[in-house]
Amino acid sequence: MKQMLLVEEPNEDVKVFEPLASRMRPRDLEEYAGQRHLLAKGKLLRNLIESDNIPSMILWGPPGVGKTTLASIIAEKTDSRFIKLSAMTSGIKEVREVMERAESSRRNGKKTILFLDEIHRFNKAQQDVFLPFVEKGSVILIGATTENPSFEVNSALLSWCRVFVMHPLEQEDLEGLLERAIHDPRGFGDYEVTMPEGMVSMIADFSKGDGRTALNTLETILMNGDLSEGRITVTMDGIKECISRKSMMYDKGGEEHNQVISAFHESIRNSDVDAALFWLARMLDAGEDPIWIARRMTHAAAEDIGLADTNALHVAVDCFEAVRLIGMPECAVHLAEAAMYLCLAPKSNSVILAYGAARKDAETHDTDPIPLAVRAAYTKLQKDLGYGKDYQYPHSAPDKITDMQCMPDSLVGTRYYRPSDQG
Repeated sequence: MKQMLLVEEPNEDVKVFEPLASRMRPRDLEEYAGQRHLLAKGKLLRNLIESDNIPSMILWGPPGVGKTTLASIIAEKTDSRFIKLSAMTSGIKEVREVMERAESSRRNGKKTILFLDEIHRFNKAQQDVFLPFVEKGSVILIGATTENPSFEVNSALLSWCRVFVMHPLEQEDLEGLLERAIHDPRGFGDYEVTMPEGMVSMIADFSKGDGRTALNTLETILMNGDLSEGRITVTMDGIKECISRKSMMYDKGGEEHNQVISAFHESIRNSDVDAALFWLARMLDAGEDPIWIARRMTHAAAEDIGLADTNALHVAVDCFEAVRLIGMPECAVHLAEAAMYLCLAPKSNSVILAYGAARKDAETHDTDPIPLAVRAAYTKLQKDLGYGKDYQYPHSAPDKITDMQCMPDSLVGTRYYRPSDQG
């Protein structure tokens, strides 16, 4: 079966391995799977690509959903210079040299598109180098990341970029991708494939929205099938051997990933220390990002403990910082300590209930006028209009509180915060 994995190099005597996922990389938007909310005909991003009018952007989504592939399609479509940089191999000196060449091209009327795969791995100093060149249009930046760009990309750089959120591939997208790989000559199209009914659906389900996982799994299964006279025969036993139980039970980019973190959060909410430790250990053992877990614990501290124990949020934030500084495997004990503290802390959901109720009113009363008393009078015109009239300074009141109206007229008397005996 080796011939299926070999591609010709310019030197015909040299042959190299090329994975199925690489051979089947879509060549244009018609072959591209998923992301219809961005790339269906008439959608904004598709129009920008087809008109070669790409803005600086961040492609944010889990692994295997087509971020790098989309950048490759843009590279083929654009009339601009296309440069790809990696955080693993590009130092600040190299980044500066690329930026200077891009600026020279701009002066000569040629655009440069710079693709930064895994932009979250570029450190702050590297990201700072990009900023002035993005600001003046020397480069059009395309960054791909699996991490929330609000946390991982410098805010100034992020402000110059549009963020496009990419979703896990749907079942039908994955099945289409697999069927094409089976029948396309770039994949296994030169072979007659005999397989159990439902195998494609099984692989798609196992892949949990990750196209690369789907193609790698298919390749492993077919490469381990029986090859005879141009035919590949796959058995159900062969499929089971190629799909490990551990991978099926926890996929960082898929449904089980979300279910396990849900079980962890619910265990904290229910003050179940042992269950929280079990789910924490299961996530870490499966290779989950510890920073992501720590971030979720800060949310649990505010949502489920809140004012019942305000120190819980400090513990969670301290844990987050410790995890960032130390990393695995040592930070596991910090996560465990924080999880145990959150479990054992008294619980109150008064904060999230109060904010939720306030947000609901804010959506329906978003145009209600601000009371004059609490408006700031920065100019003479504002003073003449009565801004700040009848303002009462709380610190001058005996109990540091006044009867001054701070709510819009339509919401006077509304209560959002309803304290319990724990908060």
